[in-house]
Amino acid sequence: MSDSEEDEGFRYWFRWQVPICALMLLVSATTALMHITKTKPGPLSYNHLWIPSWRNLNPLWLLAYRALAFLCLVRIHFDSITLDGAFSFYFYTQWTFTLVMVYFALGTIVSAHGCWQLLKKPPLENGEMDEFLRRGLEDSMSTNSNGYKEKEIKGSIMLQNRYVAEEFNQIAGFWGYLMQITYQTSAGAVILTDIVFWGVIVPFLSISRFKLNMLMGCMHTLNAVFLLLDTALNNLPFPWFRFAYFVLWSCAYVIFQWIIHACGFTWWPYPFLELNTPWAPLWYFSLAVVHFPCYGLYSLIVKAKIMILPRLFPHSFLKSY
Repeated sequence: MSDSEEDEGFRYWFRWQVPICALMLLVSATTALMHITKTKPGPLSYNHLWIPSWRNLNPLWLLAYRALAFLCLVRIHFDSITLDGAFSFYFYTQWTFTLVMVYFALGTIVSAHGCWQLLKKPPLENGEMDEFLRRGLEDSMSTNSNGYKEKEIKGSIMLQNRYVAEEFNQIAGFWGYLMQITYQTSAGAVILTDIVFWGVIVPFLSISRFKLNMLMGCMHTLNAVFLLLDTALNNLPFPWFRFAYFVLWSCAYVIFQWIIHACGFTWWPYPFLELNTPWAPLWYFSLAVVHFPCYGLYSLIVKAKIMILPRLFPHSFLKSY
């Protein structure tokens, strides 16, 4: 074994940068895990997973879109693996692309199940349910002038309201929460992936072994396009606490890179992950910090959707969370 190979192997992990970067990685992962275990999320309604945010849009359209997006992602994923094999998973891009594909797979299954329930017994949407119960109460009150009767009818309507609300707001199960976690993790990872690729790698890190092609362009564009279109259609909440899953996702990738390099790999897919430079701690710290604006940007997109669309389309957009 030559000195250079030994330097890339055993001695590589005894540089002063390694424990500092490892500490930052450990703190990030531990903080995220503690945040997940201590935070008690609010209940997630099952119907938020498959009913669109547009009142007159049939859920079948959302199902069709998710199925189409999943098939397109599968085709691109297949082409990528065919071209590079298992080596494609060496990159964060492939990890993120696979995660987005998993989200659309879960979304298609959940939407199909919801539409199947809709065909069996169509549920009332939030706005329609409230309007139905309000009109029932007003009609009953107008036809009965006796105070005792009014109270009795009002109590009956309120009881009906509770039963209908309970039927409508079924709590999502394990797969529903998994879909929500995958959705929010994908959101942050997609923004991070595309910003780093188009803003750093393409203009500044073009090297002989890196050549931009149509497949790369699609993988770093359609992942965001499909997810943003789904966001425009879906009715999913976007709480900030699931930012922790995004952090864990990136930590898992970095740990994966460290493990395979400890096993003999010498080439890093991203130069800012290398540990043999005095700038490594600064790069790792910057990567940790950049997760906040990436996740925050997508959160702002969701908030803009909730704030702007009801004003532009007051009779079409259904705001239910």
